[in-house]
Amino acid sequence: MKYGDAVPPASRDPWLDNVKIVLVTLVVVGHAIGLVEETAGSHWVYDFIYLWHIPAFVFVSGYLSKSFEWDRRRMTNLVQTLAVPYLIFEPTLFYFRREVAGEGVEGPLWLVPHWTMWYLIVLLMWRLVTPILKRHWLFLPLSVIVSLLGGLWNDDTLMIPRFLGLLPFFVLGLHLKPRHLKHLDDVWVRAAAVPLLAGIGVMAVYTDTWAETALLWYDTGYSALPIDNEIAFQTRLTVMMVGLVGAFAAMSLVPRRSLGWFTTMGSATMVVYLFHGFVIKTFLAVGWPDFTAAHPTLGLVLTTLGAVALALVLASRPVRTVLTPFTNPLGWLGARRSARRTRTAV
Repeated sequence: MKYGDAVPPASRDPWLDNVKIVLVTLVVVGHAIGLVEETAGSHWVYDFIYLWHIPAFVFVSGYLSKSFEWDRRRMTNLVQTLAVPYLIFEPTLFYFRREVAGEGVEGPLWLVPHWTMWYLIVLLMWRLVTPILKRHWLFLPLSVIVSLLGGLWNDDTLMIPRFLGLLPFFVLGLHLKPRHLKHLDDVWVRAAAVPLLAGIGVMAVYTDTWAETALLWYDTGYSALPIDNEIAFQTRLTVMMVGLVGAFAAMSLVPRRSLGWFTTMGSATMVVYLFHGFVIKTFLAVGWPDFTAAHPTLGLVLTTLGAVALALVLASRPVRTVLTPFTNPLGWLGARRSARRTRTAV
């Protein structure tokens, strides 16, 4: 099997792979919506997605981090799959945005993650504390308290506000077991999922009346919001509950069985995550927002469909085979050396 190929189906949960490719596609859609801000409908789509898709993504990350320990093999893998890509892609995307897309982004590099890069460094920090967080279920209610207090943090260094704010979803993922998630396939859960998501869709229409869009990012301090701290605590708790309900409702609708090529794309989420920003900013550079401003409805539809297509193309086998080595260059070099040693031994 070549480096970058999908792991054999027998060793992977097809449902998780289906969930991962759905969620990372929504990440691309959410980021692409920034190109159609002139469309009123874009704000509803954006708020609807962001109410639950980041919580879902963080939950899945926590669920897949259960086995992490402070041993040499896992620490090496953490450096190769998160630290090194962050060190490489943080400045690469920064200068692409500034020099190609003409955005007035500013430093400092690495200390304050830019745009999409925040998830790499925050996930790395979550993984580092995983051996502690998974020891007892009491860390779950404690993480909720930490999240509520996290809104008092106003320094974006290493995206600590998101590390604290989204912590409950990661910890929940650490503590839920496969038998718990099987209940998402219950008939009553799936029957309730659609009206629940519809209700969240209605809530998204009125986001600015009961909350603030900035609260959906979990990176804005309460002091920067036009609401009192007491109400901010309550509102963040409400946003977390809506995010949790929406995440589970959406995941319950994802097929459990293998969907062939679509399921195998779940192994390429890092490729999609790291590279989609360059394409989106290229469209910004060539003036796509001007077209969407002149044709708001058509622009929103084309942007959404284009974002879905972009995610699927990046996750397709030919593309991911080429791009995966860039997402984990040290792992790729190690795999190459190992393959050469094997051929030499034979």
